[in-house]
Amino acid sequence: MSLTITDVDTLVKLAQIKLDDAQKAKTLDQLNGIFALVEQMRAIDTTGVEPLNHPIDAYQHGVALRLRDDVVTEPNRRDDYQKVAPATQEGLYLVPQVIE
Repeated sequence: MSLTITDVDTLVKLAQIKLDDAQKAKTLDQLNGIFALVEQMRAIDTTGVEPLNHPIDAYQHGVALRLRDDVVTEPNRRDDYQKVAPATQEGLYLVPQVIE
């Protein structure tokens, strides 16, 4: 897939940016380069290649990631915060209806 200068004009309009003709030509070359790279990547046979859980798996198999434990570190202060609210119900803030 390759783009034309008309496609770049459309993208410029959608992005609401201003580009002169030289910048449009440069952008066209860069976008076509990206699409060419994508086509090269699509041409590679990946049959039998297992997806990685994490990029480090490609270099060091079985390395455990150092992730923090999922524990609560802050106290629940919902009641304190809701004391100053004009209206609450069952832990939720009540607000006036905006849309009918």
